[in-house]
Amino acid sequence: MKPVRLPASATHALPRWALFALCLLYILPGLIGRDPWKPDDAAGFGIMWTMANGSWLDWLSPHIVGLPMPDEGPLAFWLGAICIKLFGWLLGDPLAARVAPICFFLLGSLSVWYTTYLLGRRPEAQPLKLAFGGQPEPRDFGRTLADGALLIYLGCLGLLVHSHGTTSEALQVSLVAFSLYTATRLFESHSTRSAIAFGLVLGLLILSRGWVVPLAIWVGVVALASARERAILLRLMLVVLPLAAAVAGAWVFVNQQVQPFGTTPTDAWMAWNYRQIGAPTLPTLQYFFKNAIWFAWPAWPFAIWAVYAWRRQHEALHITLPLTFFGVLVLIAFLNPHGEEAILLPLLPMLAILAAFGLPTMKRGAINAVDWFSVMMLSTCATFIWLGWIAKQTGWPAQIAKNAFKIAPGFKPEFSLITFLIAAAASAGWIWIVYWRISRRPSVLWRAVVLSSGGIILCWLLLMTLWLPWGNYIKSYASVARQLDTVLPTVKRCVATNVGPSQRASFAYFGEIQFAQFDDKNCDYLLLQDNHRGNDSAPNLTRNNQQWKLIWQGRRPADREERFRLYRRVYSTAAEQE
Repeated sequence: MKPVRLPASATHALPRWALFALCLLYILPGLIGRDPWKPDDAAGFGIMWTMANGSWLDWLSPHIVGLPMPDEGPLAFWLGAICIKLFGWLLGDPLAARVAPICFFLLGSLSVWYTTYLLGRRPEAQPLKLAFGGQPEPRDFGRTLADGALLIYLGCLGLLVHSHGTTSEALQVSLVAFSLYTATRLFESHSTRSAIAFGLVLGLLILSRGWVVPLAIWVGVVALASARERAILLRLMLVVLPLAAAVAGAWVFVNQQVQPFGTTPTDAWMAWNYRQIGAPTLPTLQYFFKNAIWFAWPAWPFAIWAVYAWRRQHEALHITLPLTFFGVLVLIAFLNPHGEEAILLPLLPMLAILAAFGLPTMKRGAINAVDWFSVMMLSTCATFIWLGWIAKQTGWPAQIAKNAFKIAPGFKPEFSLITFLIAAAASAGWIWIVYWRISRRPSVLWRAVVLSSGGIILCWLLLMTLWLPWGNYIKSYASVARQLDTVLPTVKRCVATNVGPSQRASFAYFGEIQFAQFDDKNCDYLLLQDNHRGNDSAPNLTRNNQQWKLIWQGRRPADREERFRLYRRVYSTAAEQE
């Protein structure tokens, strides 16, 4: 027997404008007015900026002004570079590059919504018919479940930072969600058109972060089709797999033929893919279970309950399909020898969709417990964010102000009326949502997650308005880059360096530093980075049998370990200098 018994009154959907406004409130804070932050956001922007200001060879071989970046894939950086080309003159290059993550996020959100809607209107997912009628229509039930899935997706803690960065992870999670949507279409229609769409998405996934995840998804879908929909197996073999390989293979083939900058990045890219697979290790398993608890909150408790509640309908597509995606991606996460958040991110769309099908089966007491937990925890977080901002502005409470300035020594807070009003309006909106939920006790399905997603959005918005200048101060290299630019001559000279990707990108953009291209070692200036504490002076050095004179040293005020030193080559004669 189906576990769902539901009246039509519980399936009132959120207005479309409300969903769209909620998505904008989620994605726009943290994109506007923010410098590229270390490490991954600045490095991703550096690749995009290099492509947008370079030749077509720079698009084939991703790099940061000469530093090869063969890992992951080029697709996200292609799209970001296109946005810089189109909107950089109007928005500035950093904000223009972030138009791409906005599009990635909207694609992922729409995919989660429409996948849940398609699965939720299927006959096996419908609630039991009530004795006197009044059960919801399939479309209404599907739409309400889709609203709940989207709210859960927005409430996932792990999505927050990654969806706001100029990284390939932001694109990968959205393409995983879109691949689930196209797979749902394929199981429903059995059409070649759906198979073509599924193959194209898997090919784009390869170009975003390698072939390991899309291959695992394809294998999982083949296994599921073998068990329940053998009619689509031929299309999976003859359409989906060849098309995905052709999409990614086109980039590999062009690189092999052109050999940009005298080499091809695809060999290192393939090696990076192979490094994503290994034998399960105890540290990897520990990392997964330790971090997945908070990373996938609040989706995973609802998802576990959904699988349990629908256990007698174990062949229903709305459970088996997202559970198949989830299972193969968990297996890939276990086989990855490196514990990192990137292995957890693709799990979120499937968990959000599964969680939505757990909402109709949850008891009122469990829903109230989740609500109270969300209200208490997120309201406390928002209160501390406000309290910390007040301490930063006024010096009271003294201990909180001391801790804030200890992390960012030398930071001078400034009051912005606009950001204050935005933060105050968001806080008032949160109070209204809590009052509405407690006083009216609505029966709609998505009531169990509206507070979780609303509170997450509130805290993020407060951080990205009240605390954004402080975040720029401790996470951006803009100030150091401008200091370095004042030391270098007006006529730009080549600078050799050992700095990492995020530093190189920030120095090249903010300081207009002309770094050495690839293996060029004939530069008059040398910028060295080290991570050891030392005194404020540093001797001149001998490098490659050449003398170098220290002319500048500096660091970010918020980083006590990292230090940069700039050297100028010392020529023995004027003729040698010429």
